Amino acid sequence: MPRGRDGGGRDREPSRRSDGIANEERLRALGDAVVGRTPPASPRPARRRGRRRAGRIALISVASLVALLVVVVGGGYLYANWRFSQIHKINVTSEVKPISGKPFNILVVGSDSRAGLSGLVGRQTGASAGLVAGQRSDVVKIVHVDPPAGTISVISIPRDTMVTLLANQNLYGQANRINVNFGNGPSLLAQTITANFGIPINDTVVVSFAGLINAADALGGVYLDFPYPAADPYSGLRIRHPGCQLIKGFEALAVVRSRHYYYNVKGHGVWPGDNTPPATLYADGWLYDGTSDFGRIERQSAFLRAMVERGKTLYNPLTINDFLSKIPQGITLDQNFSLNELVGLAVRFHSLNANAISTYTLPVYSATNPVLGDVLYVQQPETQQLFVNVFGSELETPTNPPPNSSGQTPLPPAVAPTTSPTAGAGSTSGAASGHATRATTTTTSPTASYASYNPRPCTP
Repeated sequence: MPRGRDGGGRDREPSRRSDGIANEERLRALGDAVVGRTPPASPRPARRRGRRRAGRIALISVASLVALLVVVVGGGYLYANWRFSQIHKINVTSEVKPISGKPFNILVVGSDSRAGLSGLVGRQTGASAGLVAGQRSDVVKIVHVDPPAGTISVISIPRDTMVTLLANQNLYGQANRINVNFGNGPSLLAQTITANFGIPINDTVVVSFAGLINAADALGGVYLDFPYPAADPYSGLRIRHPGCQLIKGFEALAVVRSRHYYYNVKGHGVWPGDNTPPATLYADGWLYDGTSDFGRIERQSAFLRAMVERGKTLYNPLTINDFLSKIPQGITLDQNFSLNELVGLAVRFHSLNANAISTYTLPVYSATNPVLGDVLYVQQPETQQLFVNVFGSELETPTNPPPNSSGQTPLPPAVAPTTSPTAGAGSTSGAASGHATRATTTTTSPTASYASYNPRPCTP
């Protein structure tokens, strides 16, 4: 990837029901208070509640699973709070204080930092040899949580998307790929997103390579159904047989990192390597997903949905303990997050079907920049239509709009909300000369829509 110019007190024994979880009534009451709703009348007098600011949860991120699993602990609040305090916190400037009971936005950043990796995983990712230093934002997602509506939407921004820079112009120019803003942390990235797109950021979550591996392992892995054997010589992915299978450890990381994805329609064959001739691969049944970041975003959505579904099924205290002990490693939250708020919203959303989480990719088109080479530019009016439909009146007027391929930085067009965020946009896929191709000009994708060769969540 080019850089720079290249790029909780003690209580009585909780009641239990066969169809519920420990302390469910009290947890639901907490959830109602956090999101600003009045709970229905109860035969028990409700406890007096202080005024709380709006809670937040990144259900689609690894951090959300902390809250989700705390809900099923039932009586382990002090332990959970201790574990939660061990998660690294940072101050993200320019975040906007949310309004109680109103929607809010979480910036979720997938960092390619190798910090904390050693042994085989360290060697496979280049950490042990020091081949890859620093950090880059390989994944940039805006998670829009609407508590009154009970909905969650996720917009992914491809890392090669061109934006107008707010700092470091002497290094990167007036405009560059969005991922150059993350070198020193997420503050500048959050500011850049608001300035370019008018999306206010209320919270931030950063997940590193180690964070994703630890979370996947603590959950005991996630289940994904691969239509074909799959491989990626760059991420180290090796799926040797099709079907629903358990994915964890380095394999989990390899799935979400994969953007040089091969799949074998014959169900067998040699594993593709850097020097394997294309003719040999095609003859042996290997086809290549040429969609790069777009395909990777789709596989990430499948993996994260599988994580949410997996977390919802785990009621084993030993597993929960393992999860909470490992999750601080590789996860960073902004200092505004609190355990009570996360628990409250986790209860509110714990029955949400992961496939009902709406996921979209920012509409962009590909063009060649005279300095940076192949990059992606924001496509209008499709982008603004998506933003208006998802964020509504939350949107602000951008102060530094992103450039187009002509170098101009026009304000976004005025558009009216439509009944569907994907109105007028979609995605297409196909195969040509052994390579899968997808249009990049209409990349907004509806929920749980996967290419035929990509993995999807499954139940063993």
